[in-house]
Amino acid sequence: MVRFIGCDVHKRTAVFTLLLEDGTLFATYTVPVTREALTAFAERQLVGEDRLAMEATTNTWAVAGVLRPFVKEVVIGNPLRVRAIAEAKIKTDKVDSRVLAELLRCDYLPKVWQPDPETQRLRRLTQRRAALVSDRTRLKNRLHSILHHTLVPLPEGDLFSKKGLAWLRQVPLAQEEALARDSDLRLLEQTELEIAELDERLVREAWQDEKVRLVMSIPGIDYTVAQTCLAAIGDVSRFANAKKLAAYLGLNPSTRQSGEHCYHGKITKQGNAHARWLLVQAAQHLGQYRGPLGQTMRKMIKRKNRSVAVVACARKLAVLLWHVLTSGEPFRYAPARSLETKYSRLRVRATGQRRRGGVAKGTTRSAQYGHGRTRVVPSLPQVLAQNGLPAVAPLSKGERVMLERKRLDEFYRELQTPSRIQTNTRTTQVEEREENVKSELTQS
Repeated sequence: MVRFIGCDVHKRTAVFTLLLEDGTLFATYTVPVTREALTAFAERQLVGEDRLAMEATTNTWAVAGVLRPFVKEVVIGNPLRVRAIAEAKIKTDKVDSRVLAELLRCDYLPKVWQPDPETQRLRRLTQRRAALVSDRTRLKNRLHSILHHTLVPLPEGDLFSKKGLAWLRQVPLAQEEALARDSDLRLLEQTELEIAELDERLVREAWQDEKVRLVMSIPGIDYTVAQTCLAAIGDVSRFANAKKLAAYLGLNPSTRQSGEHCYHGKITKQGNAHARWLLVQAAQHLGQYRGPLGQTMRKMIKRKNRSVAVVACARKLAVLLWHVLTSGEPFRYAPARSLETKYSRLRVRATGQRRRGGVAKGTTRSAQYGHGRTRVVPSLPQVLAQNGLPAVAPLSKGERVMLERKRLDEFYRELQTPSRIQTNTRTTQVEEREENVKSELTQS
């Protein structure tokens, strides 16, 4: 006989309600939330044909992992949607567990996707890093606050650089403020060490994960954003199209429709808030790229508020994530020079190996000899091959028409061929980038 079990989980106890197939109450149990107590309860009361329902909460996955071997199926319900369906005037743990069992019996329980162990592990690591970075920001804000409310002017430059920290340790303050400053500096130093240790592990995993390197081909996305998004998405095949992934990350506009009236408002902000925030940050500087993404960003800024344009481009990044992960192909309009820099930085941090540059001994002098220091920038296909990524498919007819209409066909041809550039200073590089953007705006 199939039984339907509702489990209302709390920090210390869990209430189980067992219903028969016809809805008759079989039994109710209250069990301590420990591995030993849950295992003993499952061995005594559960059978292999039972189906178990729970709400998603902090310790749901751990409890589900203990109980899963003893039942036929474990269903995790969406707590927001369950609350809307099963809202009642009388709310107790026994009532909640019975409601979960009834919803499961009627096949009316809104389910959530259950991540595999590897995705759960990556989520814990990325969430831990986000929490440490938040702690570091909070400590820096407290140190700024100490200086502000004691009317100490800030020095020029970065306060938390090596020079700025040396100044901060020696600045004269009253006894209470000096104690607070020294305490926060010790906490900041320890937090930085924790972040660095966790980063070492994440960097090594990112370099070995082809999906991370694949997602990094999208402009603005580094390994940190890639790992956080992959942890939030999990199995991309569960999203039928790119729109569903954007909606899952909360980047779709909210909609209110009644009769003939339809209103589209701000984004829904559902799903993983940290992944959504990182995508918005990644979209901040898309306007400096010459490709389709940069062109879209610049046109949007002309028509809309910059914040609106940035969020709209963040949604485009989510759409690109779906296409890249689904097709298994890198982004075909990625600037080769910046992509090579991203991969090189990741490789050096993960392995410590630097590729030897320069000309091999005995090679004939180049025609560029004597005209200043130059270096070769490989083409996009070369960068992808050097980093173990698959080649992109040839352009379709529609894509070629799109490139010609947007006057990006020359940009695409430049990506396919190596080029030689001068090793200029950073100031010159910025000037060149601005000049490229100006020339593209002039052509359009």
